[in-house]
Amino acid sequence: MAGETFREVSQILSVVDHHAIDLSPRISEAGVADYVALLKPRVMSLVVFTAMVGLVIAPGHFHPVLAITSILCIAVGGGASGALNMWYEGDVDALMTRTANRPIPRGRIAPGEALAFGLTLAFFSVMTLGILVNWLAGGLLAFTIFFYAVVYTMWLKRWTAQNIVIGGAAGALPPVVAWAAATGSLSPEPILLFLIIFLWTPPHFWALALFRSDDYARANIPMLPNVAGPDATRLQILLYTIVLVAVAFAPWPLGYFSAVYGVTSLVLGAGMLWLAIRVYRERTGSAALRATRALFKFSILYLFALFAVLLCEVVVSAVMRTIWS
Repeated sequence: MAGETFREVSQILSVVDHHAIDLSPRISEAGVADYVALLKPRVMSLVVFTAMVGLVIAPGHFHPVLAITSILCIAVGGGASGALNMWYEGDVDALMTRTANRPIPRGRIAPGEALAFGLTLAFFSVMTLGILVNWLAGGLLAFTIFFYAVVYTMWLKRWTAQNIVIGGAAGALPPVVAWAAATGSLSPEPILLFLIIFLWTPPHFWALALFRSDDYARANIPMLPNVAGPDATRLQILLYTIVLVAVAFAPWPLGYFSAVYGVTSLVLGAGMLWLAIRVYRERTGSAALRATRALFKFSILYLFALFAVLLCEVVVSAVMRTIWS
């Protein structure tokens, strides 16, 4: 009898031990590199660069300390958007080859930690920009973070194949925020910069989606190639590229940007359009894959070069004034 009782107690203790809850405090395995990864550094670099251009082409004098503060706040706000995006999409990231090594799918950072990190960065970046610079810029930054983290990430991305088109507005706003920080107002120039980035986004990301369609299908993300098919996507890439090239060229004849920008825009636009035509025509095999990869890579150069010309013009003009003064 005693032996049977002992065996029963042993079995119960074994079950309890198997299902025991670990009440010891969790020690995070995350390092500095993991938190930096949450900020999406490559995306942040584009945010900082386009914002810098919006800042330097703005008229009037802007105190260097406030200029640096503005760029830092926009950068941190962009990083906050990235962290909130990764917090919400941890399940999706784990299913995709391109994102499986991010900190949350790897278990380096808990989703709650990413959420707290993103919200903290968002709050301090918006408040700092609003209090130290102006509230138009602070409000626009808050709207940018909200649009990317909530409207795009939580709603559009898993709901519609037009996710990139509408969601692209968030990525196009940094130069507008920077212009507002420098001037306290808005005007046609930052709106033109916004339109260029906004129209650039669909061809860029749809080219990526064409050669990563299996990834998106596995994660059940309704990207255009998976919903409308590759051929329809190729047509949309071509149509958006035509509009992009026209809009990117327009600031020169309209008198907002210089002839140097205009000529650069024409040359780069011709390259972008040629690659988009290749994507439209090459539909099967390795040739189609090479065409989409080429467009994806060139589109990055295209946007960078357009904004770099505007930045260089301001720098050269300032240097020349210094020399001749």
